[in-house]
Amino acid sequence: MITSGFNPRGHILHRLIDVYCKSSRIVYAQNLFDKTPDPDIVPRTSLVSAYSLSGNIRKAGEMFEETPLSIRDTVFYNAMITGYSRNQDGHACFKLFRQMLRDEFSPDNFTLTSVLGGLSLIVDREMQCKQMHCMVLKSGTGFVTSVLNALVSVYVNCALMFEARKLFDEMNEKDKLSWTTMITGYVRNDELDAARELVNGMGEKLGVAWNAMISGYVHHRRYKEAFDMFKKMYFMGIKMDEFTYTSIISGCAHAGLFQLGKQVHCYVLRTEGKPTPDFSLPVNNALVTLYWKCDKVDWAREIFNNMPVRDLVSWNAILSGYVNAGRIDEGRLFFREMPERNHLTWTVMISGLAQNGFGEEGLKLFNQMKSEGFEPCDYAFAGAITSCAMLGALENGRQLHAQLVQLGFDSSLSAGNALITMYARCGVVEAANVLFLTMPCMDSVSWNAMIAALGQHGYGVQALELFEQMLKAGILPDRITFLTILSACSHAGLVREGQYHFNSMHKLYGITPGEDHYARLVDMLCRAGKLLEAKDVIISMPFEPDAAVWEAFLAGCRNHGNIDLGIQAAERLIELMPQHDGSYVLLSNMYATAGRWDDVANARKLMRDRGVRKEPGCSWVEVENKVHVFLVDDTVHPEVQSVYNYLSQLVPEMRRLGYVPDTKFVLHDVESDHKERVLSAHSEKLAVAFALMRLPRGATVRVFKNLRICGDCHNAFKFISKVVGREIVVRDAKRFHHFRDCECSCGDYW
Repeated sequence: MITSGFNPRGHILHRLIDVYCKSSRIVYAQNLFDKTPDPDIVPRTSLVSAYSLSGNIRKAGEMFEETPLSIRDTVFYNAMITGYSRNQDGHACFKLFRQMLRDEFSPDNFTLTSVLGGLSLIVDREMQCKQMHCMVLKSGTGFVTSVLNALVSVYVNCALMFEARKLFDEMNEKDKLSWTTMITGYVRNDELDAARELVNGMGEKLGVAWNAMISGYVHHRRYKEAFDMFKKMYFMGIKMDEFTYTSIISGCAHAGLFQLGKQVHCYVLRTEGKPTPDFSLPVNNALVTLYWKCDKVDWAREIFNNMPVRDLVSWNAILSGYVNAGRIDEGRLFFREMPERNHLTWTVMISGLAQNGFGEEGLKLFNQMKSEGFEPCDYAFAGAITSCAMLGALENGRQLHAQLVQLGFDSSLSAGNALITMYARCGVVEAANVLFLTMPCMDSVSWNAMIAALGQHGYGVQALELFEQMLKAGILPDRITFLTILSACSHAGLVREGQYHFNSMHKLYGITPGEDHYARLVDMLCRAGKLLEAKDVIISMPFEPDAAVWEAFLAGCRNHGNIDLGIQAAERLIELMPQHDGSYVLLSNMYATAGRWDDVANARKLMRDRGVRKEPGCSWVEVENKVHVFLVDDTVHPEVQSVYNYLSQLVPEMRRLGYVPDTKFVLHDVESDHKERVLSAHSEKLAVAFALMRLPRGATVRVFKNLRICGDCHNAFKFISKVVGREIVVRDAKRFHHFRDCECSCGDYW
């Protein structure tokens, strides 16, 4: 039109600018605006609205400020106020409203609706709500439904549900938004029964209101009520949408109702022939989560592969599935293939590595996350701290703790719980206890972590006392709580107390003992030498005993020299886990202790024939922020010869105090003097000696071992602690031992 030489009048240019704005061609609209002589308020209003809708609130603000006050009107202010409200800037919205009043422009229905929408984002005091309510009444808009809806929303967001309901009941005309605002308000403020009452009283059955109810029930784990509402929606013919399906599928996932979730999946496939991307994406994401949470990761991956559209939520869901299933190799590969990552991606992978025994890799990934410009959140820190707990990397854990405090995450529940476990598993149970006592808030995980910490360190009585405090604090125990209690009783020899708490699980708390609880009970009885009672428990179990039960029974038979029962346990264990090295090793050790060397040879031959390799014993210790690893009969560590020399210097002092090498722990048929040399080359002895050589005088020695500590090493460390006048802490595969002044915290009960 312009290139043809036609010179349009101003109102035509203004109309064109408005058309460009409404078709999202803001660049063309701005170019035309710049060429328009003396543009009036109409194109300016169009551009302010267009920039606001596109999310460019800064450009909208510039256009507003450039507009002379003399040509502004109420509609122009409304456009800018609405822009701030839509872009979640409540403070700017309210500030401009006050400026509008100072500039003597009269607000209308649209002004107040937008201002109240912005105020609902920031309101935190009842007085502000009352003031706006008075303004609405004075303005004469107290009968306008849209304004009253916005005012109800303000009360709801300030959790003033009584005032919101009173205003709602007084409304002469209610629309869909009125009902939806009130019902979702009740749901958000945890008043589900009031919300349900309102839903039941509705004349028109609004799907959005029913969706809000189902979502609220799922969020509060009231799954039965959520499923009942879903069924009623179906029978009443209320149209279901993506919000309905995602809520109900999430409920199935959290409740572990796989079959019901599959039925919903089938119903969606049958009724939604050609779903839009807006429908299929959130529903498919919920389905992926359902399948992996119900241990169907491959099915989840199949849904993911067939999704026409994916987002980061989809990718993170599959990654979580692999990690939670312990399929770390597939998780690593999937992580590398991801087209983009966010904080959740990194956190899931770091935590997954830590929880599946790849602590060192987890810490490296945590550092990589930071190097790629992602600021770790408290959950990412929790994953890294868990890695330190697994590795026994105390100094690294302390550094992460300091960073948490520096970043203001020290009040984080997840990070605090991880720190309790880290300090406990690094042998500093006192620090774990101080942290527990100073946490600003605690949940059942916090209590469980501290009870477990006390139990691992042999403080069984204190663990039971803490459990009583937990009950007095109103925290109900869960199945994890009882696992920690049974372990604490097992390590401290508190058999009667352990049996009482095992029996109380179902009687007092309605928790059915699982296989893991029975395994702890059997372990506790076996440690106390009550092998026949343990056997009776195994026979009376309501399900077939698993490998953990037989392993505990076999270990007890080995410790108490009952070869006949031990052989029975070993045979069952080998049958259940033919590739597990521990079964053969315990059986072989039992034969060796009894001097049955031919049977030892047969057990070891069986291992070789089946291709089972024994996990080598290794111990590690952190010195000067570096982890030093020692193997049995080590010749690799650069300072190992100095370690052997140092040990040989300690032995005479130890013998003078009464130490005698216990050669029955040498499980080979060799001469006596050679047995003593074998004992001196155990990995835990080498690690302790190295730490004594390299750590500052008086510093506590903390050594970690992947297997159970040898009986001779346990005895030797008591004498070494006396000779060097230092505390020695050893964490083996089962528990902690604190050696001080020729005594161990376990009281030789381990």
